[in-house]
Amino acid sequence: MSRLRRTLTATMTLAVACTTLTGCFDESSPHDAVRDFLVGWQSGDYATAAARTDGDQAAVRKALSDVKLQLDAASFRFRIKSIALDGDVSRAEFSAEVDLGENNPLWVYDGTLPLHLVDGLWKVRWSPSVLHPQLKDGQRFAVDLDPNPRQPVVDRSEEPLQSDQVLYVAGVVPSQLGAQAEEVVKRLSTVTGFAHDRLLSRIMSSPPGEFVPLATFGRQRYLLTKPKLDAIPQISIQEQPQPFAPEAPKDLVGRVSALTPETEQKLGGPQRAGDSVGQSGLQRAYQDYLTGSTQTRVVILDRSGREVARLKEWPGRKNQSVKTTIDRAVQAAAETALTGTATSALVAVDKTTGEIRAVATKGLNQEKDALAGKFPAGTAFSIVAADALVKAGVRTDLRLSCPAERTVGGARFVEAGQVAGQVGGVSPTFKDNFAKGCVTALASLARRVDAAALERSAKQFGIGQPWRLPLRSSSGSLPELRSDADKARAIAGQNVQVSPLAMALVAAAAGSGTWRPPVLVTNPTSPGPTTETVAAPAVQPVPVDPAVRTALTAMMRAGATGTPAQAGRGRVYGVIAPAGDEGSRQRWFVGWQGDLAVAVLARSYDPAAVAGSFFSAVRSGS
Repeated sequence: MSRLRRTLTATMTLAVACTTLTGCFDESSPHDAVRDFLVGWQSGDYATAAARTDGDQAAVRKALSDVKLQLDAASFRFRIKSIALDGDVSRAEFSAEVDLGENNPLWVYDGTLPLHLVDGLWKVRWSPSVLHPQLKDGQRFAVDLDPNPRQPVVDRSEEPLQSDQVLYVAGVVPSQLGAQAEEVVKRLSTVTGFAHDRLLSRIMSSPPGEFVPLATFGRQRYLLTKPKLDAIPQISIQEQPQPFAPEAPKDLVGRVSALTPETEQKLGGPQRAGDSVGQSGLQRAYQDYLTGSTQTRVVILDRSGREVARLKEWPGRKNQSVKTTIDRAVQAAAETALTGTATSALVAVDKTTGEIRAVATKGLNQEKDALAGKFPAGTAFSIVAADALVKAGVRTDLRLSCPAERTVGGARFVEAGQVAGQVGGVSPTFKDNFAKGCVTALASLARRVDAAALERSAKQFGIGQPWRLPLRSSSGSLPELRSDADKARAIAGQNVQVSPLAMALVAAAAGSGTWRPPVLVTNPTSPGPTTETVAAPAVQPVPVDPAVRTALTAMMRAGATGTPAQAGRGRVYGVIAPAGDEGSRQRWFVGWQGDLAVAVLARSYDPAAVAGSFFSAVRSGS
């Protein structure tokens, strides 16, 4: 809620309360004086409030105005609790709620208004204790803040996934400004774009002997602004290292920026200079956890700036790091594997847990494309289709020809690769055609399985399931299958869209015997309240039929044998498939080695070579 809206709401509330109370007192009661004073204070009509006191009008107006600045208050809200009358003196009890800003708590305290008759009119007997029972002459309020530095996003070993970046914080020491505070604030507001009243409030609400941060700059903006800042001699600059520079996977870790007038307005303010704002990735999704909330104390200071009373203290919400499942060594291997490519994505997951170990891209975005992309599955979807086919009784040694063209239910299929002809008059097997990705042979199996079975298999391998990550992600989609042509297109992956993450999870299911939803963050368990990601119900693991797993293991071993994916030591299992029609230059490798399942999507480059390089780099780094 904005400051203006809060103020209007509070004013109307008090006005309604006072209307109700008026019926309890006659015209000669002190009620009107209490009402006018509190409504004037609450609404900022300090002249009306001062007129209901016996104090010097100018001094009272200034005292009320200074309280708002000293507390950096968004609004005041008062409620009359009781009024006691004893001849020509009276005493009113009231409660006050002071909104210290959107990132700070609500301060509630009880106060007392002593009243007496002056020339037949009820007046508030003015003294500083009218503002707060503990406030005395020569004293003032202040808000002492102790912000926590931003915590990092970390990998599975709790090592930071960002490095420190120096920020430049412009600020002042209030006691050194003298009568120049207004002029300094005016000039700094012109340079930074921050609102004049907000900067002044920060100065006035702070202990006078402490450095008050007012504006924070990244290096580039600081260098552009430095000459103008140097021209304001009362401004000093402090360098503060903060974990801002993301390391791989950079798109997932996300960018962080210092607070600007634009982001302050977007966040609903008031923020504090030195605050950092997550702009993307996990930094944005977990903004509240990474920054926490500031420890806040409302205090009373004497003329020397010494604290003489602590009126209220809030410890704030402790901030914490965000622990991901990223493995630094696996991530480095993924980055290395994509070095020679121009447009590619690689997602690696732990096949036994679904935890994401690495996300790397070249020419694509790690979040938008690798996690949330929607690409044609191509014959890589035959891994999923094989689940339905094997359950329907199709044997891996079934003989199927692989012609250059075939029509199924009116849908035309063209085999773009080398046609697998008969050997000694014998057609290749389902296993052979699966391994080579022969689209015409695979499409011919459409009549051997019903649509519901294909849809069930897709669901069991996570396609279209409502799992969610704290970042944008896609589980893929399979359209309704109404004909043999639709089923043939599905088996060939032509009407199925998937993300590299979704296919890495398919490979993990084939390799481990259980499909599991993906995991990227292990602590905290859910994003903070500012995230735009909507929580979804938990998706449970789904076991793969043992007969299907046995068949897939043999077929995917054949699919990787003799390819660049099997360039190094250890067995690799997988399939190579075009991602699109016969003219597409994008291809998939989907498979696993050891505990790591991967999906590689590459354009104009052999994805199996990327996978082979990745597996070799992982082994050499382990």
